[in-house]
Amino acid sequence: MRPLDHPDLPLSGAGVEQAQRWYCGTLAVEFMQMPDPAKRRWVAERMEGEAPALDRSFILERLLRAEVFEQFLQQRYLGNKRFSMEGVTALVPLLDEVIETAAERGLQQMVLALSHRGRLNVMVHTVGKAPRDVFAGFEDHDPKSTLGGGDVKYHLGATGKYRTRNGREVDIHLVSNPSHLEAVDPVAIGRIKAKQRRMGPGSEARAMPVILHGDAAFAGQGIVAETLNLSTIPGFEVGGTLHVVVNNLIGFTTSFKVLHSSRYATDVAKRLSIPIFHVNGEDPDAVVRAARLAAEYRDAFRTDVVLDLIGYRRHGHSEVDDPTITQPRLYALIKDVPPLWQSYARTIGAEPAALAALQSTVHEELSTAQKEAGELTKIPVLRKLPGYWDKYRGGPYDPSLEVPTGLAAERLHELAVGLTRFPDGFHIHPKVKKLLEQRAEMGRGEKPLDYGFAEALAFGSLVTAGIPVRLSGQDSRRGTFNHRHSVLIDIADESEFAPLQNMAPDQAMFESYDSILSEAAVLGFEYGYSRDYPEALVLWEAQFGDFANGAEIIIDQFLAAAEDKWSLLSGLVMLLPHGYEGQGPEHSSARIERYLQLAAEDNIQVCQPSSASQYFHLLRRQALRVWRKPLIVFTPKSMLRHPDAMSPLAELSTNNFASVVPDPGAAANAKEVRRVLFCSGKIGHELKAERARRGDRSTAVLFLDQIYPFPERDLAAELAKYPQAHDVVWVQEEPANMGALFFVLPRLEQVARGRGVRSIKRSASASPATGSPKAHAMEQRAVIQLAFA
Repeated sequence: MRPLDHPDLPLSGAGVEQAQRWYCGTLAVEFMQMPDPAKRRWVAERMEGEAPALDRSFILERLLRAEVFEQFLQQRYLGNKRFSMEGVTALVPLLDEVIETAAERGLQQMVLALSHRGRLNVMVHTVGKAPRDVFAGFEDHDPKSTLGGGDVKYHLGATGKYRTRNGREVDIHLVSNPSHLEAVDPVAIGRIKAKQRRMGPGSEARAMPVILHGDAAFAGQGIVAETLNLSTIPGFEVGGTLHVVVNNLIGFTTSFKVLHSSRYATDVAKRLSIPIFHVNGEDPDAVVRAARLAAEYRDAFRTDVVLDLIGYRRHGHSEVDDPTITQPRLYALIKDVPPLWQSYARTIGAEPAALAALQSTVHEELSTAQKEAGELTKIPVLRKLPGYWDKYRGGPYDPSLEVPTGLAAERLHELAVGLTRFPDGFHIHPKVKKLLEQRAEMGRGEKPLDYGFAEALAFGSLVTAGIPVRLSGQDSRRGTFNHRHSVLIDIADESEFAPLQNMAPDQAMFESYDSILSEAAVLGFEYGYSRDYPEALVLWEAQFGDFANGAEIIIDQFLAAAEDKWSLLSGLVMLLPHGYEGQGPEHSSARIERYLQLAAEDNIQVCQPSSASQYFHLLRRQALRVWRKPLIVFTPKSMLRHPDAMSPLAELSTNNFASVVPDPGAAANAKEVRRVLFCSGKIGHELKAERARRGDRSTAVLFLDQIYPFPERDLAAELAKYPQAHDVVWVQEEPANMGALFFVLPRLEQVARGRGVRSIKRSASASPATGSPKAHAMEQRAVIQLAFA
């Protein structure tokens, strides 16, 4: 037999039989792949030790309640999708044991994420929602209140309190989730990170994420691997996530043999040094033991842990399918499998009469709940937002919510000093030292500001006012274009110094992280973080704006639609470098058109600041306003340091963000203006340069810095300054089937009120941009010349 202090020694003789009893029953574990002997020893000692005593009567009651709940829904709402838990009903006592075990070790809050299967059951038996409130979703009260919005009942989030058997309470937050199954994973972890930040030191024991996965999705969807990779990354670690794979051996109608290229659906998790427990869902005792082991391991080592709950799916994918068509042999076996609570009752010798009475009681409770649900006039809200959301609001844009964003010159000078200093003896890179010297000159008003320093001043002004700032993305600490340098690196020993973390003794937190090479998981994480830290300015930056394509599900299903579907707000900022400079199809366009297509009901903000001062005011406005909406910012590349886009320091004091940037020179000569060019971004500066080259006094160039919500009044007011201008032109560098053209043109025609409106753009194209710098220059020149034709 293998000694416990040497679990890696080979087995021999009677030890084989003993090991088979320990490791080859209804509970097994993969752990020998972990390189840390202490972790292997921990698992071996507990697998080979005595199983803890269990409250079998409690387990039986929980199984019965879960199963009767599903059967009740099947009988009363026949033909309705509900994504039954039957076949993996042991999930309910599994979650019970996880919460009980973690609560013994200080757990106060749990963020729970799962897709649709078993969600309604978990809402009632884990989150603690009343069955009446869940049944109300089937009754579909007051449909007019959700016309064009809302979501189906098995995607909704919920909050509640779980009361353990020894009297502790744990707040449960079930995350709202779309049908893109695993997209919720990083969102849940980001939410926990924000909650832990609020709690302070020791919070990893007090706040924990639990994610329930489907077996097909866990193996098949890449965001799972991306999220797993976040587990120990600085700035993203949460002290371990408990992953439960609710394994029903089938994906929609697809069989196991064509879902996986390896033995287990959980094999993707082997990249991490964590144990993977496999447990037969038909053995509730083993399931509960596995749940305790998983929760204890997470508490002991603060790492992820995976629990593979292997069961089956009694009905088709959504109770309206017929699985006997695609898996006839499997479902011939399943039809003879009794409900789990019945087989478990026989195993433990439960009294039949007492069980019958309990079953009748539960059925009566559910019948009463259904009757109450039928008498409701509105569907109950299943979740309550934390108090830190009280002062924030969404809904339509209201001008009264605007706040001043300018800062006094003296304050800007003070901030500049803090942003350009570093410790004595710090070996700074000569190029960075030169940059800081230039920024010091900008802070004294001796030079105009570039985007990088305008951003630093905005961040500095916020953290010193008590507003936390968090920024992440690939290369975001330095900045893809070498423009940010939020963290300074000592070239002798690679120690770090972040000026924005050392502005004032009582300042708020500033965080800046280089992320893993992921868009979907990192953006999802930051969205989740923004959901539980609304007072912080939370930003995610794409290396190039085009790369946000990899996070489209997060953008479509969470950022753009969460308020409409779930009445949930977010102030997340996306920074997307955009601009046509001959860098090819994948480094030119951040796809403005996609975000404008998602824009409706004032759900997001789409902006392209034309100058450093505009960027400064935009960031401060986002943090200081109580109107919480995602902000999509198309940031420059070549214009980051271009003189035309730099701003005098005074513009940070006197102005707020302008949705439409006027043309003071043209306005002073308004009677001579015959043409007004509207544009957004870099091309506006190129148009101004061309106008100067031509000596043209008949053309005004106006920047549309906020495209959505569309600033109709501001735009009309600027256009009214030029009564003689009958040629109104929208100019963009993007192809005709891209950019803001389709969105802006009909609105511009409305504002123009009978003036001729036309557009200048590249020809429609399947690809965003040419790969030839020379071809790009020819195209760009043609666009600019046509604007003045």
